[in-house]
Amino acid sequence: MGLVYLAALLVSITGMVVLDHRFRLFFFADARRAAVVLAVGVAVFLVWDVAGIALGVFFRGETEFMTGLLLAPELPVEEVFFLVLLSYLTMNVWAAASRALDGRGASAPADAAARS
Repeated sequence: MGLVYLAALLVSITGMVVLDHRFRLFFFADARRAAVVLAVGVAVFLVWDVAGIALGVFFRGETEFMTGLLLAPELPVEEVFFLVLLSYLTMNVWAAASRALDGRGASAPADAAARS
C-alpha cells in the first residue's frame, strides 16, 4: 500500500496532460515556456517547503499510503509530484479561464476552426 498516494498523484498528473493535450492549454500551447514556468513554480514551492520544515512549521505525516522515501528530513518524495500536479493544474486552469474570458472559449483547440 506504500505506493497508493504516489500512484494517485501520477494518475492525476496524467489527467492534466490529457486535458492539456486536448485543449492545448499549457505544454501543448508552448512547451518551452511551460517547462520554465512549471520548473520555477515547483522550485519556489520546494524552497517554501524547506523553509517551513527548517522553521518547524511543516512536518511529514506518517501514513501507510506513502512510500516512506525522503528527499530530505520531513520532505517525502511524493511532495515533488504533488507540487508538479499543483503547478500544472493551476496553469491549465489559468489558460482555460483566460481563453474563456477572452471569448475564445475553452471547448475546442484553436486549430479546430481551421479544420472546419
